[in-house]
Amino acid sequence: MDTNPDANDDRADVESAGSLEAVTAERDRLAAENTELQNRCLRALAEFQNLRKRVDKDRLEFSEYASMEAVRTLLPIIDDFERALQTETSDKTYAQGLELIRQRLFEALKKLGLEPMVVVGEPFDPHIHHAVEMVETEDAPDHTVLAEFQRGYNFKGRLLRPAMVKVAVEPKRD
Repeated sequence: MDTNPDANDDRADVESAGSLEAVTAERDRLAAENTELQNRCLRALAEFQNLRKRVDKDRLEFSEYASMEAVRTLLPIIDDFERALQTETSDKTYAQGLELIRQRLFEALKKLGLEPMVVVGEPFDPHIHHAVEMVETEDAPDHTVLAEFQRGYNFKGRLLRPAMVKVAVEPKRD
């Protein structure tokens, strides 16, 4: 054995320095691992929040779509009421009753988001109008809606049903 006390101190210093380096390396490794785990946790939290927002948005869109389809199925009933009201009848009370029912149904649908389109006199737009008839005339500007055969509707700002219209076109010149 070494009987030199200075040699033992050197070995202790070397072991102590090695131990310090090992502890420092372990600390740095654990700090890096901790930082990585924190970053992963933050990313997972952000992904979860994004998923929740997306699910809420999808649920709202589904609800709106379901309402839109329900309203779409009721549009023919409104059309029937309007046609019935255009028919002449000698019973004015009956006609007033029909008008009242149509008006109440229409108001209920408006509260849900139904918006009737005003199209007569407007420029023809193939995105919101369905041209059923085109009439050559000089009485109106070219591609102007002259009459409405079936009312068009929007639902909460989105096209629900295009309007069926008669459109003016310029007469052909010979």
